[in-house]
Amino acid sequence: MSTAANLKIWHDHMARKSETGLTEQIASDAVFHSPVVHTPQKGAPIVIAYLSAADVVLGNESFRYVREIVDENANMAMLEFELDLDGTHVNGVDIITWNEEGKIQDFKVMVRPLQAINKVWEEMGKMLEKMKG
Repeated sequence: MSTAANLKIWHDHMARKSETGLTEQIASDAVFHSPVVHTPQKGAPIVIAYLSAADVVLGNESFRYVREIVDENANMAMLEFELDLDGTHVNGVDIITWNEEGKIQDFKVMVRPLQAINKVWEEMGKMLEKMKG
């Protein structure tokens, strides 16, 4: 599957925020790199948990991708995003790599500025705790 086709599936998920759609996109051995957690989070269940929490916390009506860089040879894309989170401007990058089956293999998030990273950390922590309970 081409990177462009994989990216379209990702954008469809972002438009719908379907947990089933998300689950179907993640490789069983996927890795998530959080902007605030030191160690990579490994395995589909934890990757799905982080991305589902991000859908709720960051996926508000102000969220938008503002730029994309696609590398078909590496089967990866870098997506720059912006949003407002409770009055804090958040600017970040999702770097997504897909495996040969078209499943997300690696998902890295970087966020700036420091005020935004602190707000994302606070809100994501609350959401992940809520999801556990």
